[in-house]
Formats: sequence, structure tokens, C-alpha cells
Amino acid sequence: MRKLAALLILAPVAVVAQSIQIISPQQCVWHAGDNAAWSAPAFDDSAWQPYTAWNPRSPNPRLWIRCRVDLSSLSQTAQPSLQITLYAAYEAYLDGREIGSAGNLESGRFTMDTLQDWPISGDLPPPSVIAVRITRRIVSMVPTGPVPPLRIDAGDVSSLHDRRSSMILAQVRPLLVSAICFGIIGVLGVVLMLLWLSERSRGELLLLAISCLFLPFIYTDYLAAASMFPYSVAVYLPLWVIPAVIVNLARALFFFALARRRVPPVFWILIILSSGLYLPYLIEGFLPAAQALWLDRLRSQHLEAIADTAKVLEHLAPFAAFLPWKAVPRRMRPLAILSMAWGAAMMIFFTVRLTSTRILGIPNLQAHWFGRAADIEALTVLAVVVSLLVLLFREQQQTGRERAILAGEMQAAQQVQRMLAPAALDLIPGIHMQVAFRPIREVGGDFYAGAMLPGNRQRILIGDVSGKGAAAAMTAAVLVGAARRREKESPAALLDHLNLVLGDMNLGGFATCLCADLSGDGSLTLANAGHLAPYRNGEEIPVDNGLPLGIAPDVTYPESTVHLAPGDQLTFLSDGVVEAQSASGELFGFDRTRAISTHSAEQIAAAAQAFGQEDDITVLTLAFAPAEVLHA
Repeated sequence: MRKLAALLILAPVAVVAQSIQIISPQQCVWHAGDNAAWSAPAFDDSAWQPYTAWNPRSPNPRLWIRCRVDLSSLSQTAQPSLQITLYAAYEAYLDGREIGSAGNLESGRFTMDTLQDWPISGDLPPPSVIAVRITRRIVSMVPTGPVPPLRIDAGDVSSLHDRRSSMILAQVRPLLVSAICFGIIGVLGVVLMLLWLSERSRGELLLLAISCLFLPFIYTDYLAAASMFPYSVAVYLPLWVIPAVIVNLARALFFFALARRRVPPVFWILIILSSGLYLPYLIEGFLPAAQALWLDRLRSQHLEAIADTAKVLEHLAPFAAFLPWKAVPRRMRPLAILSMAWGAAMMIFFTVRLTSTRILGIPNLQAHWFGRAADIEALTVLAVVVSLLVLLFREQQQTGRERAILAGEMQAAQQVQRMLAPAALDLIPGIHMQVAFRPIREVGGDFYAGAMLPGNRQRILIGDVSGKGAAAAMTAAVLVGAARRREKESPAALLDHLNLVLGDMNLGGFATCLCADLSGDGSLTLANAGHLAPYRNGEEIPVDNGLPLGIAPDVTYPESTVHLAPGDQLTFLSDGVVEAQSASGELFGFDRTRAISTHSAEQIAAAAQAFGQEDDITVLTLAFAPAEVLHA
């Protein structure tokens, strides 16, 4: 059954082959140079060399080929034609008459529609002379390797059209598996790009998306050329070179981004070599024919081998990125294995391609295995990308769940923050207070509180826990809670209590804290545990200082007493103000702080933040007016 199907498929091809006269290379001779007289049928070409001895890597951009043939059998055909297949610009002559031309003879540029039919006269007495005037600019094409030699066929135009269709099918069929795989990969690239847009911090998603999105362009270009789409070779080369460079760069960087590691210098060298050696393809399109041919010979004979060697070594990237294996987290190991499989497939592909350069007598595996190697590469890459997408999507879902949990925790932390930085404080009559609180993160370690004490007294508590973020905020919340319902204790006794509380927590950190009790007659009692002293009317109040809370258990905190006059202004602040730092590294400092200490709390906080916030900023300003002044 299979044999019968094969016969049915091949039968039309066999019929076409029987009705076409193939011009054998043994019937042709060639000569380098250019002379219009060489088209004449009577020209003596006996000194020319046999075409079978012509080397496609010849440095001569211009040459003529002459073939002596018997075309008398075509006289019986309805529409006799010559069909010429040639990867170059040319003019074709039959018995001295020009029958057609393709491309630009001056520049050597031609279109990828390399198979052309040229009608000829029905009166064809033997022998006929076919002369082809050629300007060459390339010696090799990708992905097929060296350009095919000149081929001339003769026959009826319908048979030649059928042969053209068969040729296109023969050229397209080996590319279909890879083209379909890379087309699917391109669609997956769109999905990956959407994933990255929803999670822009994940650079590995962007790099993988770019690699996947540009892969289909390479094989689209290959298919267009194999289908003999009539676009210039100067367009064909950049259309695969540019995507190939982008894919090469993005793929190598993806492996290291996925492993959260920097690209080692040696791999940067390999990336630059493998990508930079594509440059001749782009330059060739702008050069005259002779220079383009020279550069193409240099590329195909030497530079391509260097580039393919660099690509083989470059695809050790996933192995280097994920070594040592013991250091790879279990969660990342499936991704690491897939990356290594991708790297191994690419190494095999470029190793096969490297053998076409005939280095050190290695057999040319590309001639026999390139198609299979390309299909294996495409199928492997498709399987790897699909698997990577599934794993990355799962990881993103896991990250989303963790972020949802974190968001809930942050809401709880913000509730804690509201306790640390209440919008309104309990104040006795005669006191006007402003508060500015600017945490450097969502939550901070600064805290403050205000409470009315028996005997018409006002308590003010301000502090700063070492560290930043949620951990510092939680510690601050404990201290604020511990300070409540201690109205009968003096400022020094309260700091003694908070010092023991923080020491019992065994967190290893410390906190500065200042407690001030203000009576209605203007008497201000202060106890300080390493905090910044407050300012009165722009001058720092001398306060006896003690160790910060949590440093040592047996600490006593001395008290200082100051008497306020009506209209005095007090300013309490955290060290986030004086430690604000500019881009040049200059601190806001005590002088600037003192100079603006009579401003409002918001103005002081805004000035420090604009200078360069480095820590939580808290500012409390208090204006004192005794009760008798208020009722006067």
C-alpha cells in the first residue's frame, strides 16, 4: 500500500522529468571577466575551462558560461522555454539573442525568485549556443549552505511550470517541521509577553518572550526564500540576521536571569563573537559586487567557523548559570533541567553546522544531517518552551498567592502603623500640637504617643526602633502598648519599664526614646534614652542622656526639668531629619535642623524628605499656652 501511494505521488514528477531536457554541465564552459562579444554563437570558446572544473568559491564576481546544446526536439512543443536556476544576477542569450535577464548586473543583486522561465523561438536548428552573463556577490546561503550551481533546463512552458512547483515543494518540505514549531513558539512568546506585562520585575520572562517572538521571523524568511518569493537578497539577509542576533542575545541572557546570576565576562565574549560575526551579512548588502563577494568568501570560509564555535560554547550558559547543582533551590531545579536541555539541543545543532567548514578533517555532517538536526532542535525548543511556560506560569501563580498573603500582612502592619502614628493625640487645654510622619517604607520603626495625665499634665512620647520595615514597626507597637496605662509613673520610671520590656523580647535591636511630661504651669520634665533632644524656640534643650532601650537591663535614666514660658514652641523629631542625605552624600545635619526647628512639623519633614530621605521621619511641634492665658 505504501509503495502504491509513493508511486502515485512520484508519477507526476516522473512525467515532468521525461518532458524536460536537462542541459548537462559537461556541455558547458566558463571564463572569468565580462565581454559582450562572448554571447555570439560563432565565438571561439575552445580556450575556456570546463564548467565542471569551476569552483563556486572563485573570487571573480563576473564570468560567462557558454553551453552548446541540441534543442531541435523543442521545435515540436507548443511553447518552448529555457528554465534557468541561478543565485546571481545574469543575462541569458540564445544564439546571440538576449532572451531574458534577472537582477542587476552592475551590483549583482538578485531576487530570491531564483528560478526563471524564458520563452525561446520554435526554430532551433542544432547546435544552439546558450550564453549566460553573470555577476556574483555571494558564495553561500543560509540555511542550505553553499549556493547551488547554475542549472539550465529546456522544455515546454507547462512542463517547466510543473517542475517549478515541484522544486518549491522540495525546498519547502524540509522546513515545515521547524517552521510550524517556531510558529507555535511565537504564539507562546505573546503569552510570555503578557505574563511579563503583569509582572514587570521578572526580567527572565521578558528575555524568554523576546527570544520566542523573534524565532518565527527567521523561518518565515527561510520559507519565503524557499517559495521563491521575489524579494531582494539584500532584504533576505537582514530579515533573518537581525532576528537571529536578537534571539541569540536574549536566549543567552535568559539563562542567567532565570538563575539570578550575572553573566560572566567569558560568556559576554562568546555572545559578542557569535552575534558580532553576523555583521558581514548586513554589510554585504551595501557593497559593490566584488567587495561583497570577497567578504562573503571570508565569512563562509573563516568567520562562520569562529561564529559557530562561539555559539557551541555560548550554549554552555545554562550549565554555567546553574552550577553548582547543590546550590540550586529545589523549586528551581525543573527550570534548570529544561534550560540545560535547551542548551544541549542548541549545542548539537551548531556542532552539526560547524562540520560544514571541514575543520581538521571532520566529516561534513551538515550535508546529511542538517535537516534532521534542525527538526530535532525545533521540536526540542518547542517542548522546552512549553514546559518552561507551564512552570513559569505556576511559579507566577505561587508568587501571586504569596503576594496576596503579604498584602494581608501589610494591611495588618498598616493597622499597627496607625497605632504608632495616630492622626489625633489626647491633649490637655493650652497645648496645640502638629505631627508629620513620613516612613521610608509602607511601615516604619518611628513611633509617638500623647496622653493626658492626672493633675492637668500632658505626656509626650517619641521614639525610633533600630531597623526598618515591618519588623521595626512590630517592635515599636509593643513599646507603645507597654507605655499605656503608666500614667502614675515618672518619665524616668516609664523608660526603665520600656527598657526591661525590650530586653525581655530578645530581638537583638535597640530603640531610642524620649518621654516628656508638661504641666499646666509650664514645668517640663524630660527623660531621654539616646534620642535627639527637643528644640525650644530654635535652640536645643540640654537634656541628660541615657543608653537606648534594650542595650543593658540595669540602666537608670536621669530626668531634666525645664520651665516653659507662654508662647514657647517645642519641636521633637527623629534622627531621620538630621540623617537625610543628598545625592552627593551630604547630610542635612544639625545646623539645618536647628535653623528650621521653629517651622511647622510638615515644613520640617518636607525639607528633610526633599533633601534626601534615608530613614523614617517624625516631627512633632508643640505650642504652649497656659490655661490662664487661654481664659484671659
